[in-house]
Amino acid sequence: MDKIEIKNATIVDGLGGNPYVGNIYLNNGKIIAITHGESLSYDISIDATGKIVTPGFIDLHTHSDVSFLLDSTAQSKIRQGVTLELIGNCGISFCAPLIGDARDMFDAWIKDYTDSYTPDWTDYEGYIDASKKAGAALNVAFQIGHATLRLAVMGQDDRAPSADELTEMKRLAGESLDAGALGFSTGLFYAPGYYARTDEVISIAEEAGKRNKLYSTHQRDEGSRTVGLFVSINEAIEIGRRADCRVQISHVKLASPQVWGKTGEYLQLLEQTVKEGLDVAGDQYPYPASSTFITGALFPRWALAGGREETLKYMADEDDRGRIIDNINETFKQGREADGTIIARYVPDESLEGKNLEEIAESMGTTPAEAALRIYEKSEAMVVSYGMTDEDVETFAAHPLIAVASDGDSLSTEGVLSAGKPHPRSYGTNPRFIQKFVNEKKLVSIQEAIRKMTSMPAQRLGLTNRGRLTPGYAADIVIMDLPNVEEKATFVDPHQYPEGITHVIVNGEIVIKDEEFTGKTPGKMITKFNS
Repeated sequence: MDKIEIKNATIVDGLGGNPYVGNIYLNNGKIIAITHGESLSYDISIDATGKIVTPGFIDLHTHSDVSFLLDSTAQSKIRQGVTLELIGNCGISFCAPLIGDARDMFDAWIKDYTDSYTPDWTDYEGYIDASKKAGAALNVAFQIGHATLRLAVMGQDDRAPSADELTEMKRLAGESLDAGALGFSTGLFYAPGYYARTDEVISIAEEAGKRNKLYSTHQRDEGSRTVGLFVSINEAIEIGRRADCRVQISHVKLASPQVWGKTGEYLQLLEQTVKEGLDVAGDQYPYPASSTFITGALFPRWALAGGREETLKYMADEDDRGRIIDNINETFKQGREADGTIIARYVPDESLEGKNLEEIAESMGTTPAEAALRIYEKSEAMVVSYGMTDEDVETFAAHPLIAVASDGDSLSTEGVLSAGKPHPRSYGTNPRFIQKFVNEKKLVSIQEAIRKMTSMPAQRLGLTNRGRLTPGYAADIVIMDLPNVEEKATFVDPHQYPEGITHVIVNGEIVIKDEEFTGKTPGKMITKFNS
């Protein structure tokens, strides 16, 4: 492995301190020295004069579970400066364990990309081994998902687990955490996680708590769809308190007009909880639109119980179909409007991608709610939905308890991962935050922005040697031309890499050089706090 010198660097160390000028030396995957003028031996020298040098960014909320199995060179995150992704979020660890209905979900997900991939594992240890064999352009950390556990043990049933079923979910969670998953996630907004009561979640989260691992949650309601925003936040806090684990509230947002403007109350609750001694924080993508499955965005949860075949039966019944349409229309009224719900990925008919439900309904000669049902009758779809205000997004972005995270995937501008019109966050989250909130709006300083992308997410995960520029730490490095950092991805044309992130180094290997991919895949599977 080459010895690398990064000279004349303006160093932002990740801890929030003021930038300073120095030389950074890397060897054997580690930072070996930071000097102030004196030079050490090197094989490769990078002149960083006039540029900012930071730790590699850690993306706490991603869904790249299958990305590197399909394409180890997937570049949409690494070109942003992301050197570590945490997968298995929102309760969905697509790739493990592959038991029962959980295997069916994996098969349904993978076939949207390829018909030629067959997993040779069923448990989490096997998935991690497969990931190691596949390789990756960046580091990957893992979570076990609550919905996946429910699918594996209970299917899509809308009921409480039996004592034996709960014991089995706890066993699988513990087995996955011991195999190397660094957290347990829930997606209580979605079926089947929605069907779980709080005590069930606490019982399984205890497996993470006793191993000092993270509990992250797509909380039960981010607006006014079900129990309400603040009941939902308090549930997340109570789970962390009773399971004795750190709580990460995923993609913090105010997702309906009924709660717009309540950022102060939200953040005050988090601050007060921290003062009380619970380790709770959040993460956020810097956009006013979200993205999810069309069923998750629009369908009532009662209609999803039992899985796709049962939903199709409901839709075939005239009365039940009418109830579903009424529920979808009510969702439109609550802020997830039809003209702001855009098809991002739809394999049966790619011509619908990029169109909103109003446009699709007009072309079908029907209503938006009916159009949604007709879409789902052929296949699940991914949608982008507008439902937040820029003011709320900016207020959350400036708060010290909120990290930067994408909720996206590692994708590519070519090949199997270049399909559809995905949310641009998969290509632009970190550059957008720097461009919009540091350079243009000056909501936060560059050192605070970098802390939110590096040492803060490292602390949330419990990592002990990543997330800061310090001798002995892993050599995950970003070099950027700060004034020229720019997100290029848009909602209309999302498959575009950013500009201004000139070099990215992962475990001491140069992966991005002068904004070009070198072809190297030195990423590691992060299965221990000191990995």
